[in-house]
Amino acid sequence: MKGGKLERYRRKRSADRTPEPFSPAPETPAAEAAAAGAPAWKRPRLFCVQKHHARRLHYDFRLELGGVLRSWAVPRGLTADPREKRLAVEVEDHPVEYADFEGVIPEGNYGAGAVIVWDRGVWIPNEDPEATLPQGKLSFELRGHKLRGVFHLFRTKKQQQSNQNEWLLIKKPDEWAGAEGERALTPESIYSGLTLEELEAGTQRAGHVREELERLQAPRRPVAADKVELMLAEQRDAPFTAPGWLFELKYDGYRLLAEKDGDAARLLFRRGSEATAVFPEIARAVSGLPFARFVLDGEVVVLDGDARPRFQLLQQRALLQRSADIARASGELPATLYVFDLVGFEDFDLRPLPLVERKRLLRGILPRRGPLRYADHVAEQGEAFYGEVARLRLEGLLAKRADSSYRGGRSPHWLKVRVDRSDDFVVVGMSPPEGLRTGFGALHVATHVDGALVYAGRVGSGFDEKELRESAARLLAFRRATPACAGPVPKGSEQLWVEPREVVEVRYKEWTGDHLLRQPVFLRFRDDKRPEECVREEPAKAEATPPASSPAPERRVPFSNLDKVFWPEEGYTKGDLIEFYRAVAPWLLPFLKDRPLVLTRYPDGIGGKNFFQKDAPGFVPEWIRTERMWSENAQREIDYFVCDDLETLLYLANLGTIPLHIWSSRVRTLQNPDWTILDFDPKGAPFEHVVRLAREARALCDAMELPSFPKTSGATGLHVLIPLGRQLTYEQSRSLAELLARVITARHPDIATVARNPASRGGKVYVDFLQNGHGRLLVAPYSVRPRPGATVSTPLAWSEVSKALDPARFTIRTLPPRLEKKGDLLAGLLAKAPDLGRALARLAALVPE
Repeated sequence: MKGGKLERYRRKRSADRTPEPFSPAPETPAAEAAAAGAPAWKRPRLFCVQKHHARRLHYDFRLELGGVLRSWAVPRGLTADPREKRLAVEVEDHPVEYADFEGVIPEGNYGAGAVIVWDRGVWIPNEDPEATLPQGKLSFELRGHKLRGVFHLFRTKKQQQSNQNEWLLIKKPDEWAGAEGERALTPESIYSGLTLEELEAGTQRAGHVREELERLQAPRRPVAADKVELMLAEQRDAPFTAPGWLFELKYDGYRLLAEKDGDAARLLFRRGSEATAVFPEIARAVSGLPFARFVLDGEVVVLDGDARPRFQLLQQRALLQRSADIARASGELPATLYVFDLVGFEDFDLRPLPLVERKRLLRGILPRRGPLRYADHVAEQGEAFYGEVARLRLEGLLAKRADSSYRGGRSPHWLKVRVDRSDDFVVVGMSPPEGLRTGFGALHVATHVDGALVYAGRVGSGFDEKELRESAARLLAFRRATPACAGPVPKGSEQLWVEPREVVEVRYKEWTGDHLLRQPVFLRFRDDKRPEECVREEPAKAEATPPASSPAPERRVPFSNLDKVFWPEEGYTKGDLIEFYRAVAPWLLPFLKDRPLVLTRYPDGIGGKNFFQKDAPGFVPEWIRTERMWSENAQREIDYFVCDDLETLLYLANLGTIPLHIWSSRVRTLQNPDWTILDFDPKGAPFEHVVRLAREARALCDAMELPSFPKTSGATGLHVLIPLGRQLTYEQSRSLAELLARVITARHPDIATVARNPASRGGKVYVDFLQNGHGRLLVAPYSVRPRPGATVSTPLAWSEVSKALDPARFTIRTLPPRLEKKGDLLAGLLAKAPDLGRALARLAALVPE
């Protein structure tokens, strides 16, 4: 058993006296982790080397095997010189999580002294370790941040007879051996960048950085990663050589912001979504840097066996969701963050500083080897650097003005030059296969020009048989009758058109005069890009000046799929939904304006899948208003939509949004709701009981001299809204609603209840007062519901709240003429500010003891 393997480890240590880890990590079944078709023993496993200053300085070499770390103490350390044999003394097994341990073991404990993580990575057996280790030999490949290549661990016959614990460790001659390999064996930690001596004595590095920032007069204002707008590069079609420019490698990965605040690390993707759980090894490295607070900008990649970035491997990592899969992949396919900018440090904002100074400071805080790597550069010689990049068949380079400050958005001071010109395109269709080809002949692709999708050509080369087959099957699920783009679209009934959901990266020679791709070649599908991000760019010039301020952006809504049926029984389409919201906008918008909004999107209509969306994605047009607010449920800040105008309302409807849910308060008065809600939910009780209770609520409000406004929920219940004039907090509003609910249920105990659990209601109407809370939502007046009939949440006159009331009569077809005739029956809800003190005094007289 694994626990038995760690008995010696635990006997030598006391959990309350040493910071070393004690609980064993879950073991990954070998069969699950093995590559398809390969024996389980060939799977990559974790290895680490820790430099340890105990009684004597030595290196602990550890290999994950059988759910523990098999461990050897190597007194003289590991070497890349094949001529050297190093003694390795086998010691007790360690828990797998020990591979990340770095710190000082206190005096009086076993192994007292400083420990740093000197190297970490994966080892791949060349033979079955369970069979060969008992025989005293093991051959394996190491893929670490410092150690790479093939090694042998063995016992000689003499050692096997005299001392079972003594082994020899040697490096096999290969491309990683010799002087080049030795240069990689730097003395510091791959996490903190500290040497053992610095760890023991305490580092002063933060103080040196602060002194430099004060000298450079960096402004004193803390920088938060989720407030940083990324600086982006414009495209250029050829390299150049020029003084005052720095040239960096363009990495084939995902853009990532990394932040440390105290002991916590946080990673954010380009659009602001969380990446911390996706790349735990990067988060561990960020938290290990010996500084209290900073924000880094970089590109995360996964390196292959030749230490080259491989986007396909990175995609495998990014698609994982189960924590066990992510934990295993972080060992088998470890990610590396190439850091090219230092945006914030402690309470300093570095963005106004010149790039060359930001990079100088960045180099000083990063380890020389490890999961975080400094993205180095070449000064001035862009053409020579480009030639070397092309020779190595890497993606391209970035040219950056050495004196440029860090400014959000695309900038002519950062330019990207690809070796092979490539870009991202939206897949809009397929042509039929010809001859022996399977799947499809070519993909039809498009790109956004001035906010609209425009046809860009067909891509037929670069696919293998598997991609042809699997891509065709996936795209067929999104068939549509007409192309989703404008431009020179191919004619003919044999063309198959699809919804614009998938993004591909395409290499091409150039754009033709007809704005079509010349000699395009498929490279890969891009699951990290959204269709809205595929925008045609014009190449920039090297000496471009900063752009002048641009006029206000045009509020243009690119409608799509208007004929898609959203309500199958009635035949109502997405276009019908949009036109309804256009028609009712004059009455609806006052209830949406300046108010956090939450969407429920039904991209395939009410019979398809749907999802709840609080956070506005990064691809929305810049004229869409969003407000960043803290979410208690998500425990993070969220960019809420705010719908102040018709164009935003139509844009949200075009996303497939059917119901609109709103906060009861406005952004500028977030803690003070405009109304109190009583929600009468029948859940199987007779609707006539709902009507009786709603009218009881009105009678109670009249007795308190409080105005009240009824509306249908659009489903089966009724809402009664009581204006507050933003005079109460959410807590006070909920207390008021609870008092009203309890008076109503006390008066009608046979038909009303405040029991939340449906099983406890006994067929009674639930009088819900809990919707009155910070962040709790109300379906907006005039909001459509995803129900048969396309019903609408409709304001009512109290005279309509009777036995004859049928909420199903209010639909997207019947409501616009009703509004033209009756107007807004809720108009007073936002305007009234009743005397709440007098109302509460009257209520007190009505509440039973």
